[in-house]
Amino acid sequence: MKHLKLAMLVSAALIASQPFAFAQQKGGVITVATVGEPPTLDPMVSTADLVGIVSQHIFETLYTFDANWKPTPLLASALPEISGDGKTYVIKLRQGVKFHDGSEMTAKDVVASLERWTKLASRGKQTATMIQKIEAVDSLTVKITLSAPYAPLVSLLAFNNSAAIILPASKQAEPLTEFIGTGPYKLKERKPDQYIQLERFAGYQSPSGDSNGYGGARHQYLDEIRFVPVPDANTRIEAAISGQYDYVDSIPVESYDRIKASAASEPVMLKPFGMALFVLNSGEGITKNKALRQAVQAALGDEDMMTAAFGSKDFYSADGALYPKGFAWNTQDGVEGHYNVGDPAKAGELLKQAGYKGEPLRILTSRQYEFHYKMAQVAAEYLKAAGFTVDLQVVDWATLTQRRSDPKLWDIYITHSPFLPEPSLIGMLSTSAPGHWDTPDRAKVVNPFNAESDPQKRVALWADVQKVIMDEVPFIKVGDFNAVSAKSKKVDGVAPAPWPYFWNASVKK
Repeated sequence: MKHLKLAMLVSAALIASQPFAFAQQKGGVITVATVGEPPTLDPMVSTADLVGIVSQHIFETLYTFDANWKPTPLLASALPEISGDGKTYVIKLRQGVKFHDGSEMTAKDVVASLERWTKLASRGKQTATMIQKIEAVDSLTVKITLSAPYAPLVSLLAFNNSAAIILPASKQAEPLTEFIGTGPYKLKERKPDQYIQLERFAGYQSPSGDSNGYGGARHQYLDEIRFVPVPDANTRIEAAISGQYDYVDSIPVESYDRIKASAASEPVMLKPFGMALFVLNSGEGITKNKALRQAVQAALGDEDMMTAAFGSKDFYSADGALYPKGFAWNTQDGVEGHYNVGDPAKAGELLKQAGYKGEPLRILTSRQYEFHYKMAQVAAEYLKAAGFTVDLQVVDWATLTQRRSDPKLWDIYITHSPFLPEPSLIGMLSTSAPGHWDTPDRAKVVNPFNAESDPQKRVALWADVQKVIMDEVPFIKVGDFNAVSAKSKKVDGVAPAPWPYFWNASVKK
């Protein structure tokens, strides 16, 4: 199969291979400050980046992404053999891969795991509608039979949240009770709201080849990795400057110069990282009404929200296109008149069409990602000016991710996403994702896009998808932004990445 060739605007440093890997020394422990406590360690049932950051060290998928965002084998031994009609995928597995309990991975485990994924994961449910059968051909071969061609399949199998992780066939509990994966580190201890401690898995079987993004060799230089929740953004800043932690995730951009001047740490900037998002509840509540969602879109001044969140344009871009320039998916189709409108009169007219009677517009946000909260404050003023009654609910991130799973509890939640190599990975495109966007117009554009395998035709079809998104407003892209984290000067082998990983990290002796 010819794989989708993307013209990606990705820094050379982005999830780059580690040319110095063999000079690194074994041993040591690093402590990683995260924005909070992950709601689960089962990445099948969550799309939260925080879950993926931790769990990717414990669990692995059949495929992952290299430094150029191309799918590459991880637990599979090669990319799948795909039939000429695009309906059959034959996946060969690596031999000798061990789970943390000492058992050896076979096709039986993969089949059971993929069946669990299609039942529990939002992206798995999305894929299940296309799957006729998942079966073991022999102990190291799995066959997936589709009802129709489905271009995103390999990328979906490679993604690390709502992830198709491979578990032992005998340990598929719902919810997961034993966290047994094949990853380079295994769970040693978890004390909620204190730490998650991972230790080197002595039986780990690394993929071959040089480290290449998330793909290739995964080195286990560290003895342990400890993830510590630090919900307060200012505390994370001060901890980075003092060197209290070896890596500090998601730091407000205004602290960049202070960290750069620190003797203990250095800033890690991923440029561009991704997009800030307002997800609207299309399934229930007042935002089920399309005209009301359009009123929200018309009310907001997106550039003011980005300015409040990031300050300098060194850290953000006000751009309504769902992919920025330099990506094959970049298009301005549908953007004009739907982005950075900031027109309370237009929003008011749409509210009348929607029959709005002053019901509270419930917006979920968290201060653990400080830029979410700053955007929410500005958005609330724009929405009030348009005639909305705004109920801004500021909760911790774990609570937000729990509440958004119940469509009766919210109307808008604020989040963000890295730019993903395959648009079908965008969570909100799944009808089972929080937001539950499931309309005839969505099906008319998303289904042909997913069925098409020709790269050039898919680019044109993506423009149609973007136009419908702009019209139906299942979510609102506020703008593009760069992400800033901090790394101890004593740590090597950590490259800028959307979901930072530490299997190639080492501590300087």
